[in-house]
Amino acid sequence: MSDVTTAEFNEDGKYIRKIRSFVLREGRLTKGQSQAIEAHWPAMGLDYTPQPLDLTQVFGRNADTVLEIGFGMGASLVQMASAAPEQNFIGIEVHKPGVGACLADAGEAKVTNLRVYHHDAMEVLEHSIADGSLARLQLFFPDPWHKKRHHKRRIVQPEFVQLVRRKLKVGGVFHMATDWENYSEHMLEVMNAAEGYKNQSPTGTVVERPEHRPLTKFEARGHRLGHGVWDIMFERTA
Repeated sequence: MSDVTTAEFNEDGKYIRKIRSFVLREGRLTKGQSQAIEAHWPAMGLDYTPQPLDLTQVFGRNADTVLEIGFGMGASLVQMASAAPEQNFIGIEVHKPGVGACLADAGEAKVTNLRVYHHDAMEVLEHSIADGSLARLQLFFPDPWHKKRHHKRRIVQPEFVQLVRRKLKVGGVFHMATDWENYSEHMLEVMNAAEGYKNQSPTGTVVERPEHRPLTKFEARGHRLGHGVWDIMFERTA
């Protein structure tokens, strides 16, 4: 399970914009991860700037762009990019070993449609992603903050989902997944109350895992143990 972002939220679920709002988590890099960053960052790494990216320039083409917040070690993100060469993919992760592992997998898979940030997700989303530019935003297995008194720290809050909506095209999709049923209920509660979204579930609840989201090793093990995973997909309507 990945740390989505090191950003903090107050008890009202508001993002706290501190002077130094995040700390890059260096971690202990393996030799392979370090070599992958050195080899592949020039082609696939994105350095944070507070100006919106020109996606056509970054990818050298016009294509639907998918953004994933908190990609962990990046295995499923690389699988998705490899399986959908017609789309652009951007991943954000604060944990440097995860960035290294993702770049190593991407280099081995020879994907050319993936770019990564080693930066705080909230800053990238707010400042570096142009409004109306994303076909899909993915938030998979964020920190569940499972103690009730910590629920307000969850990233899925009214302010955040409106920021996501602003970045999505009309018709674009906010795709969440969690292995905590209580968090899925919280996600649905926030999203059902959010202006400008429509649930893609025909039952108004969760959806079956779509083909574009690979089954992770962690998730497959959970299935064997009888653990559930809940996918939630909401489309921007306005």
